[in-house]
Amino acid sequence: MAIQTRFNDATPFAEGRAAVKIGEKWAYIDKTGKIAIEPQFDAAWIFREGLASVMTGGKWGFIDEKGKFVIQAQYESAGSFSEGLAPVKMGGKWGFIDKTGKLAIQPQFGYAERFSEGLAEVRVDKKWGFIDKSGQIAIKPEYDLAFPFSDGLAAVRVGNKHGFIDKTGKVVIKPQFDNALSFGDGLAPIKVSLQWGYIDKTGQIAIQPQFEVAFPFHDGLAPVKVDYKWGYIFTTGQFAVWPKYDGAYSFSEGLAMIKIGRATGYIDKTGRYLRML
Repeated sequence: MAIQTRFNDATPFAEGRAAVKIGEKWAYIDKTGKIAIEPQFDAAWIFREGLASVMTGGKWGFIDEKGKFVIQAQYESAGSFSEGLAPVKMGGKWGFIDKTGKLAIQPQFGYAERFSEGLAEVRVDKKWGFIDKSGQIAIKPEYDLAFPFSDGLAAVRVGNKHGFIDKTGKVVIKPQFDNALSFGDGLAPIKVSLQWGYIDKTGQIAIQPQFEVAFPFHDGLAPVKVDYKWGYIFTTGQFAVWPKYDGAYSFSEGLAMIKIGRATGYIDKTGRYLRML
């Protein structure tokens, strides 16, 4: 079954929908490949908590699953909802809104990501830290980079090394890796020299560094790059889908977005392509 080439770009599936670019406009498809929301947006992102951020006329707002604007396009930029709040950019600063569009945390940060496990990473004066849902600093901005909390830990960069902290800001795994990403399914991708592998929550190597690139586990599988091609591994390190794609993204709701050349498509966990209707 051939991957359809009618999409110029796409996003992973979330809440039964995926954003796809058709011509110059973005639309949404369902898991059968049918158009669920007609092409009409200048940019679009995934659904979370029933809403998706989209851009029209140079401004960002939020739509429901029928494509109706629930929060009108008025922001310079916007992220996804998580734990009832979404990061938005207004007047050059980032804050958070609730699902009614009301400001919950005033715009004051240089950048802000969505909430994860009760905390959101924010940038203040070129340093990264974390705030709670009241907008108060929970972990002092002192890191050169920070990633979302997952499994109770967050990857942070200090200088040119990456380690992991807990929700109190305590260092649990000391900065020692050349790169690191968030935990998923109990494992986190780490880079040692030129190769990527995985560690467990004690900081011990669980899958030896051997990949050109590796991303976090989701739904029991992780995308990895070997010899310029992408495939998927189990948490044991064994291949579930052999490397053969030019691009690969994490599984969500049983499907993953992949690329072969410029073509974008979706596969299930056996590597079988989703036929687009």
